[in-house]
Amino acid sequence: MKRALGPALKILALRMPALAIPVLAIPALLFAGTMRAADVPVVVTSIKPIHSLVSAIMQGVGEPELIVDGAASPHTYNLKPSNARALQDAKVIFWVGPGLEAFLEKPLQALGRDASIAELDNAPGLVKLPFREGGAFEAHDDGDEHHEAEAAHGPDADHDDHEHGTFDTHLWLDPMNTKAMASEITTTLVAADPANALTYQANAKALDDRLTALDKELTATVAPVKGKPFIVFHDAYQYFEHRYGIRVAGSITVSPETIPGAERVSEIHRKVGELGATCVFAEPQFEPRLVNVVIEGTRAKSGVLDPEAATLKAGPDLYFTLMRSIANSMKDCLSSA
Repeated sequence: MKRALGPALKILALRMPALAIPVLAIPALLFAGTMRAADVPVVVTSIKPIHSLVSAIMQGVGEPELIVDGAASPHTYNLKPSNARALQDAKVIFWVGPGLEAFLEKPLQALGRDASIAELDNAPGLVKLPFREGGAFEAHDDGDEHHEAEAAHGPDADHDDHEHGTFDTHLWLDPMNTKAMASEITTTLVAADPANALTYQANAKALDDRLTALDKELTATVAPVKGKPFIVFHDAYQYFEHRYGIRVAGSITVSPETIPGAERVSEIHRKVGELGATCVFAEPQFEPRLVNVVIEGTRAKSGVLDPEAATLKAGPDLYFTLMRSIANSMKDCLSSA
């Protein structure tokens, strides 16, 4: 028995180092992976459309955190303790600016001192449109001419003389503005994390190509209904309107923080009849019964638009789903009206 066991034990002893090496290497590999993940900067984004762009550019590197999640609106959002901790830990923070996410202005000053904060409404190349004064707009007979003038002037025709609070902050509803913001996001990420610069830049190029294709797609989608006027819940669609030549006749409220009074609702109701507005669009975050009051006794139909992606799942493809959803909702409601 001893003679038989001797060779077997020797063979086992010879094999043990080879078997042990992978087992011992596993903790080291896990540790190395943890170190690589820890090297990626903590990135925080304010709203879903911005989170989508940052996610697309960070693919293969990391996942940004999102503050205004679910069906919440940046117009009425209250910062949570978990959001405050995220801001405090962040190395990079992306937001549109105080004109949209007013709830973030003071927390960023207090909690984001160690972070690189990118205010995307300052991105080079943006076209900014001033707020409209009232909820019942005049008929947009010159809408196409205005759009063509903007396009002719190109990206240098921005309105940077507008200070915070004087321009419409729903900038992402024009894919050309989204391209400008994506470029600023890329520049910021490369500066904060140069080790992953090539990945960020490659992702940004792919995103830019997708945005070019999306722009052509949206143009074709809304082309059959460009001339039909409609009413929106709040005045959030100027950039989509001017990019694609659609005809928004008015909004139920200028600012969603302010519930319109009876006089405003009556004014919009009259406007629906006068302009022959074929659709009135609600938004998922706000009271839908106002839309029913506005269309009562008219031939107008109701639809839903979601400019801030309240009903969509956050992620790198959200922006494209959002823009297609807006275009398709407009086409479907206006075509059947």
